[in-house]
Amino acid sequence: NVLIRVLFYVCDSACCDQLSLHHTTPQDTGLYYDRYLREVIEVLETDPHFREKLQTANSEDIKNGRLSKELDLVGHHVRTRLDELKRQEVSRLRMLLKAKLDSLQMDHASLLKQFEHLDPHNQNTFEAKDLELLITTATKDLENYDAERHEEFKRYEMLKEHERREYLKGLDQEKREREEKRLQELKDRHRQHPKVNAPGSVAQLREVWEETDGLDPQEFNPKTFFKLHDTNEDGVLDEQELEALFTKELEKVYDAKNEEDDMMEMEEERLRMREHVMKNVDANKDRLVTLEEFLKSTEKKEFSNPKEWETLETRPVYTEEELQRFEVELLDREEELKRKAENLRQQQELLKERGKALEAQRKEYQQAVLEMSHRQKEQQAADGQPPAGPNGELQFQPEAQKVEDEGRRSE
Repeated sequence: NVLIRVLFYVCDSACCDQLSLHHTTPQDTGLYYDRYLREVIEVLETDPHFREKLQTANSEDIKNGRLSKELDLVGHHVRTRLDELKRQEVSRLRMLLKAKLDSLQMDHASLLKQFEHLDPHNQNTFEAKDLELLITTATKDLENYDAERHEEFKRYEMLKEHERREYLKGLDQEKREREEKRLQELKDRHRQHPKVNAPGSVAQLREVWEETDGLDPQEFNPKTFFKLHDTNEDGVLDEQELEALFTKELEKVYDAKNEEDDMMEMEEERLRMREHVMKNVDANKDRLVTLEEFLKSTEKKEFSNPKEWETLETRPVYTEEELQRFEVELLDREEELKRKAENLRQQQELLKERGKALEAQRKEYQQAVLEMSHRQKEQQAADGQPPAGPNGELQFQPEAQKVEDEGRRSE
């Protein structure tokens, strides 16, 4: 439907040419409120009125909040279910925030960000404001998602280089030189791969057409190619369908069996390829490629004569200055962890001391009870009373018991 196609495209639930709705297994958006987002969409689609509005809405209706106002007209059972979903989400976030506060790893502003997708001032009912916030937040987060993935990869690469340098520092000169030579050989071996076709170019698509689809490359037809790889038959190529087209190119560079090939780098390469195609093909920037957009892209000069594709090993991901700042950050984090570890050690020692004190008190108490019991027995013996049993009952001495038995027999 329109809501998912325009904003939640990665959910992989879309509208057909006749705007009839159908569903496939959705892809994970990667958002921390992904489940809540999906469940709200599913509940809204059960209402005939809202579903009709979705079919006729455009992206502007959704983004400017006009569609959110239609929430007032949905059925009572739909509103009840949405209220329950919101209460569950608020409860989930409360637990999440408590865990993060306890770990002391997030600042206050970061914690408040967890509530951007719902109205925190009303925690019990789902209103038009909640739908508007959910749409706005999801749109913004999905737009930033790729940038965050690039940043995570950069940090991964810097950490890898940092660990490499620290490892070499710990070796003597002879071993260091031998290891540096080995690592350089691995790099050189990784660079010795076949030429990678530019993603989205005629050479790249023909290769998929021939090797994956098993068709004659001389009979390549863009329209047929599009329909073959629109695997869910929703009339568009989404990001997952596009990324699947690059597997053959990536296999030229990366092999999980090879020590020199990093699979994390392969996924970053796949992301770069997808972004490259989207930039050149996705005219309306909705992160979906329609058949019309695809066919128009095949008419461009870049389709037949693209620039040579530069793989990751030819372009540095970070600068030396960025690496130095990253290492300072690692050092600061390490010092903070050491401080926390020392605090925990001190607390552990304090608990041990308290445990020892409690154990000593327990023993003193047991000794006092034994001494009191002993004094009671001595006092009872001095008074001629039979000693007390384990539960305080009186016990007769054998002689006294014998006299008592003889008296009973005489009676």
